[in-house]
Amino acid sequence: MRMTVALLVLLLWGSPVVGGARRGAGRAKARGRARQGTAKRFAQECVEYTEAGERYLDCQERRLSAVPAGQHSDVHHLLLARNQIHVLPNDAFAHFPNLRSLDLQQNELSQVSRRAFAGLAHLTTLLLQHNGLRDLDEETLLPLPLLAYLRLYDNPWDCRCQLDSLVRTLQVPGKRNLGNYAECAEPHTLRGHRLKRVKPEQLCPSLEDNALQEPEGPGTKTTGSVQRTYTSTACKTYMSLLDCRDGELTNVPADLPPYYVNIDLSKNNIKHLRAKMFLDSKDLKSLNLSNNGLELVETAAFAGLLYLRELDLSNNSLHYIQYGVLEDLYFIRRLALGGNPWVCDYNIHYLLYWLKLHPGVQHSGLICHSPAEFAGWSVQEYVRTYNGDCPMDRVPGQNMALDPGTQNTSNQEPNALEVMGRIGQYSKDQLPRSLRDSKRYNTVRVKTKRQN
Repeated sequence: MRMTVALLVLLLWGSPVVGGARRGAGRAKARGRARQGTAKRFAQECVEYTEAGERYLDCQERRLSAVPAGQHSDVHHLLLARNQIHVLPNDAFAHFPNLRSLDLQQNELSQVSRRAFAGLAHLTTLLLQHNGLRDLDEETLLPLPLLAYLRLYDNPWDCRCQLDSLVRTLQVPGKRNLGNYAECAEPHTLRGHRLKRVKPEQLCPSLEDNALQEPEGPGTKTTGSVQRTYTSTACKTYMSLLDCRDGELTNVPADLPPYYVNIDLSKNNIKHLRAKMFLDSKDLKSLNLSNNGLELVETAAFAGLLYLRELDLSNNSLHYIQYGVLEDLYFIRRLALGGNPWVCDYNIHYLLYWLKLHPGVQHSGLICHSPAEFAGWSVQEYVRTYNGDCPMDRVPGQNMALDPGTQNTSNQEPNALEVMGRIGQYSKDQLPRSLRDSKRYNTVRVKTKRQN
C-alpha cells in the first residue's frame, strides 16, 4: 500500500501541470531576486562622498544617458564623465542649485540647449572637452556669472556664422581660462585655428560686410525692396538702416524694432540718454549719436547691445562717462569721442581704464578740455601724472618761489610751504634731533666659519 502511494506521488510530481506550476513559481522567485538586485544596483550607480567639507556626486562611467534625477541641493561637484549623454535639455541641472563644478567630458554630447545650465549661479568650472559639439550659443553661458574655467577642446567646432557669439565671448579680455586650446574643425580654411585667436570676421564674412556697409543716401536705388518700415515720421528706413538724422528728436524713438543693424541718430537734440533705450535692438552693429549736445549717458543706456561694433559719441557735451556705461559693449571695435569737453579729473579714469582693458578698440578724440592746466593734454598723459607729485595750488598773481622772509599776515594757518620756509631759518642746534641729525647706515659683513 505504501509503495503504491509513493508511486502515485512521484507520477503527480512529474506531471506537466504540477511541474509547470513549480517551475513557474521558481522563475517568479528568480525574477523577484533579479528585480531586487537591479534596484539595488541603480541605487548604487552614483557614489556620494564628502571631501574637504564639500559634497561630491560621482557618476562617472555608469552608462548614463541623462542627468541623474532627484533633489541634490547639497552637492557641490557633479562628475558625469565617460557616460552616454548626447543631449542636455533646458533646466537639466535645476535640481543641483549649488554646483560649483560640472564634469561632462567624454559623453558624446552633440546638443546643449540654451537654458541647459539655468540656475547654476555658483558654477565656476565647466568641463565639456572630448565630445561631439559643433556649435554652442553664447546665451548658453549667460546663466553662469561666476564661470572661470571652461574646457572646450577636442570638439569638432564648425567655425561659421552660428559660432560667432561664442567666439567673441571667449575673446573678451579678462576671460583667460575660457575655451583654451579649442580649435576649428570646419570649414577647411579655418581648420586648426583656435577659437581664442581666430578673427570673428572670418566666421561670417557676408554678415560682416553687410554690418559695416554704409548706405549711400536716401536717393540711392537698391536692387531689392525695403524689407521693413518704421512708422516714425522723423526716421527713414533703407534695408538694415534706420536713418533718423536731422529729425529734431529730443529722445530716442520708443519701441525701436529689433531687426535694424545700423541706427543713425546724429544731428538731433538728445541731451539725455536714458537706460535700456536699445534693449530690444539685439542685432545692432552701428550706432551714431554724434552732434546731439548729449550731456548725460545713464549707466544702462547701452544694455542689450552685445554685438555693437561701432559707437559714435563725438561732438557732444560730455564731461566724462559714468562708471559701468560701457560694460555691455563686449565686441565694440570703434569708439568716436572727439569734440567733447572732457574734464580731466577723477571721473575720467573709468573711461581710460575701460579702454586699457579693451586694447582692440580703436578710439579717437580723448583730449582734456578742462581744467585749464591740463587743457590740450591727452587723457592718457593726464592719468600718467595723476599718481605722481601732486601739482601745487596756483593762485593768480602769486609767485611760486617762496621768500623765506615772507610773513603770513593773515589770520589763517600757515600752509606747508610757509612751514618749510620757517624751518629753513633755524640753525641745526634749534631743530629737533630727528631733523638735525641725518641718519647714516653702515653695512656690517658677518663672517661665518665653514664646518668641516
